[in-house]
Amino acid sequence: MAATPITAAVRYYRRGTTKVSWVPTIADKSAPTRAELDAGTELSVEVGEVDGWQVTSEVTETPSLGSRFTSKIDGPITADDSSLTMYASKQGDDVRTLLTRGTDGYVVWMDEGDVAANLMDVFPVRVLSQGKIRSLDDAAKIQVQFAVTSEPAENVAIPPTV
Repeated sequence: MAATPITAAVRYYRRGTTKVSWVPTIADKSAPTRAELDAGTELSVEVGEVDGWQVTSEVTETPSLGSRFTSKIDGPITADDSSLTMYASKQGDDVRTLLTRGTDGYVVWMDEGDVAANLMDVFPVRVLSQGKIRSLDDAAKIQVQFAVTSEPAENVAIPPTV
């Protein structure tokens, strides 16, 4: 008898679907309220590039004198260095006024959109820098770099709208 196959994914294109928000305050990152999410700023419409935002676990080797085989166990959990590259405004009214260096808050990823009961990831972060990307042939952009300050809450149910 064959193993039961995994449920087939309903595949989607991320652009136009995924929402990313800056939320200044969340009391419990494992259960943000709709009021907390609504008090944030939706950034998706200005994001031109994304880097990082992945949680990984390192591996720790556990050798034993009684065996030539070196087994491994899960080790420290880390988050990649992460950034959002956003478009700059000619008038200067852009991400630079919202995400200033040293600001603490949360970057919330709603990969399948802001839909109740879908899942989101909540990254506690500190803004590290606002690097201006200067190019002759591209639109002006600002790369905002973040430090992930504690373990992100992953696969958290999105609360319903009221």
